[in-house]
Amino acid sequence: MPFALYLLGLAVFAMGTSEFMLSGLGPDIAHDLGVSIPAAGSLTSAFAVGMVIGAPLMAMLSLRWSRRHALLVFLLAFLAVHVVGALTTSYGVLLVTRVIGALANAGFLAVALVTATGMVEPNAKGRATSALLGGVTLACVAGVPGGALLGQLWGWRAAFWAVALVSVPAVVAILRAVPSGGAGPAGTSVRRESRALREPGLLVTLLLGALVNGATFCTFTYLAPLLTEVAGLGSAWVPALLALFGLGSFAGVTISGRLADVRPVPLLVTGGVALLVGWAVFALTAGNPVAAGAFVFVQGTLSFTVGSTLISQVLYAAAGAPTLAGGLATAAFNVGGAIGPWAGGLAIGAGLGFRAPLWISALLVALALAAAGAARAVWRGTANDHEGVPTATR
Repeated sequence: MPFALYLLGLAVFAMGTSEFMLSGLGPDIAHDLGVSIPAAGSLTSAFAVGMVIGAPLMAMLSLRWSRRHALLVFLLAFLAVHVVGALTTSYGVLLVTRVIGALANAGFLAVALVTATGMVEPNAKGRATSALLGGVTLACVAGVPGGALLGQLWGWRAAFWAVALVSVPAVVAILRAVPSGGAGPAGTSVRRESRALREPGLLVTLLLGALVNGATFCTFTYLAPLLTEVAGLGSAWVPALLALFGLGSFAGVTISGRLADVRPVPLLVTGGVALLVGWAVFALTAGNPVAAGAFVFVQGTLSFTVGSTLISQVLYAAAGAPTLAGGLATAAFNVGGAIGPWAGGLAIGAGLGFRAPLWISALLVALALAAAGAARAVWRGTANDHEGVPTATR
């Protein structure tokens, strides 16, 4: 893999850290800015909404620019709003910076996906996607705990400064390693990519990605109370097990990078079934702390193996619309990241207990497998040898 690709992954690491780090900084932000804890929590919701809405919109906007120009604009905007966020004393300004940062993050990831796959051979999209998304998994392992630690030592603003600082090497990498070309006239590009997005199986692949990611973050969001209230572990174990989940997610994207380009269907089928069984067995054995710890790692691995493979299949399915496909993939996975925690929260609020998110996760994966099976049956019945069917649904 080209070294510049890993530096793009560094930017994705900074952005992933920014997206998730407020979970450990909310109380400090609320106290410092004189707002409630729920108001501080809405900063995370604002970021998620910005990611969902911004991904396709920013992808379309970026078609007007070369890939290097688009990456620089999005990354510099992301860096700048974190500097503003670190300096401001206004909650309103901080809220606006979170929305703008999410838009920049969404646009950057959409363009980075097509840039990364353009740096490698046409049949290596899975490896490139894995290398790029490794930044997100490393954010779970190191970035989020590191941001929380910085917040404890020097205040929440230090975490914002750290995200801005980590983004700087990626700016240099883009200037030196990403070609200045890569975009045509805006109208022509938008029309051409929009036509390519009519690929019938693309929506199925995006749906599968949203469901699998929804399952992942349904449980991940409520992992702390699950471990302390159900498994009976002390709160001191929670950071270590969150990092263990992150290590599993890193293992997952690594596995996907090795197999997604050569054996995607067996990987998705086997991984999907194992993921479903894993969520169900985790729910049944969550009261055992050893089993809970093991499943934290296993489910993190399986979730990101399947999820990363689905992202690469989106790019294969819409090869004629790589930038918009990257934007839609980003949006779909963030839709899942919003729906999963919402559904898990409803179940807990209904008095079903902290095991409930595990069953919701199992249900979402079951729906993904059913959707994939139905799509495959339809395609086999209507166009057995249809060349446009994405690998993920064949």
